[in-house]
Amino acid sequence: MTTTLITGANKGLGFETARRLVAAGHTVYLGSRDEERGRLAAERLGARTVRLDVTDDASVRAAVAVIEADGGLDVLVNNAGIEVREAGNAVVGAADATADHMRQVFETNVFGTVRVTHAFLPLLRRSAAPVIVNVSSGLASLTQVTDPSTPAYGYPGVAYPASKTALNMITVQYAKAFPALRINAVEPGFTRTDLNGNTGVQTVEQGADIIVRMAQTGPDGPTGGYFDANGPLPW
Repeated sequence: MTTTLITGANKGLGFETARRLVAAGHTVYLGSRDEERGRLAAERLGARTVRLDVTDDASVRAAVAVIEADGGLDVLVNNAGIEVREAGNAVVGAADATADHMRQVFETNVFGTVRVTHAFLPLLRRSAAPVIVNVSSGLASLTQVTDPSTPAYGYPGVAYPASKTALNMITVQYAKAFPALRINAVEPGFTRTDLNGNTGVQTVEQGADIIVRMAQTGPDGPTGGYFDANGPLPW
């Protein structure tokens, strides 16, 4: 039995990923900052829940203790992520972005991923087929963001793309450091979720495809890569 933890999983892409992996036979833990929302979501899916705030060391340590006591972990999906927006759901652009905006986003999207990954590495390294999936973004690609022919070029925000580019580097460095693990970054696509005020152009079912696929990567699968549903992406 494969045991999987998904952070930020009580709604959106995390919830849909959990639903699909439960259907595939995984024992899935929904990591959720709100214990009650996590419990309700887990009940709907036939999953387990664990309170997990990726910005809080004590919360992460407690989640490790729960999952270790239940038998360990095989797959970690670092899905929790935030974006900062102004009134009316407008993205904070370069002219208005402050260090505080950057710090807020990096605390979840970058430091939170490192905090959770570091804490769960001992459990993952005991697994016969350990996997980490880092949910990144097409906005992390310097190639795409600097190409006027791509949709990413017109995105005005600073904090979110920078955080996801940092996440891609973390993915590469961890993959090199731990060759026994399959560690990859994925781009779900512009999906309708609360993160973007439900302005995305595809469903959570479509967005979760690449996350689910990479969560089921075998020991001979890719590592240190950056993928969307169609294949590798340019860094």
